Amino acid sequence: MNQPFPEPAQAGAQHPRDALFAAGEASAQLAACEHYAGSRRLLDKALALQAEMGPVFDLSADCEDGAAAGQEAEQARMVVEVVNSPANRFDRVGVRIHAPSHACWREDVQRIVGEAGTRLAYVTIPKVASEHEVLEVVEAVQEAARQGGRRSALPVHVLIETHGALRRVWEIAALPQVEVLDFGIMDWVSAHRGAIDAWAMHSPGQFEHPLVVRAKAEIASAALANGRMAAHNVCTELRDPEVVRSDALRARREFGFQRMWSIHPMQIAPIVEAMRPEFGEVEQAAQILLAAQARQWGPIQHAGRLHDRASYRYYWALLERARATGQAIPAPAQQAFFA
Repeated sequence: MNQPFPEPAQAGAQHPRDALFAAGEASAQLAACEHYAGSRRLLDKALALQAEMGPVFDLSADCEDGAAAGQEAEQARMVVEVVNSPANRFDRVGVRIHAPSHACWREDVQRIVGEAGTRLAYVTIPKVASEHEVLEVVEAVQEAARQGGRRSALPVHVLIETHGALRRVWEIAALPQVEVLDFGIMDWVSAHRGAIDAWAMHSPGQFEHPLVVRAKAEIASAALANGRMAAHNVCTELRDPEVVRSDALRARREFGFQRMWSIHPMQIAPIVEAMRPEFGEVEQAAQILLAAQARQWGPIQHAGRLHDRASYRYYWALLERARATGQAIPAPAQQAFFA
């Protein structure tokens, strides 16, 4: 853009979070990628990559599928070591515990949250059937976190991958501790017992099959309406980054997902790039927000168009997403809003 940036607002000017949102209404932006790993070797490798790239992706230690049968306790102890290790530089490691129907979920909570809850980023609950089931786990998680010395609520992510969870997704999204709704496409398709063909687990079928499309749209709608983030399912392509990037881009543009799972280090960068707004959009957002702040958030004209608080909220969300994905932010906006 050739248009110069507005003069900085006077000292004490209202920040967008305070000017544009009611108390508690603005939601924090999370990393655009959530990378899953189940072994110590892969978790250490991912932490090294996170140290190199910065906190543009979260790391989820997997207890549900990562532990061999009979090795659940050993897996939980390993996760505690990873979360509490110096390699966890940004405290952005979460854990997926066993499902509420599994005998080990309470042990997962007691051991992992109880011993690493002060540094744990979140707990992901798989295969729930209702908000009541989520609430039971949430209460156990918060109690273990308190006993372990955590002073704030521990965020919870919920995997929507059963018929019951999708039927009650709005009630689940409304629970105060829920931060993210994840879509588990593999289990969702499998839950239909062959009625949905396997092609719907991959692209382009996953964006075309009506039952899968319906699930994605409902999850994203419930999450966004309640100020949560919706996380898109995995891409099973492990060789071609363009396929991964295309899936992430479609998830963002067509369904409103702002976060996506990764199951291989190769997938992380394409996901982050696809979820990242274009720099031209970021520059425009910075121009508009700086001009609005200088006018005490009253209506302005920019490039021949009228803007007010409705568009300011949009551009603020875009600027926050840019920051969360590592996109460059023009220096005047960086200084005014993120210094």
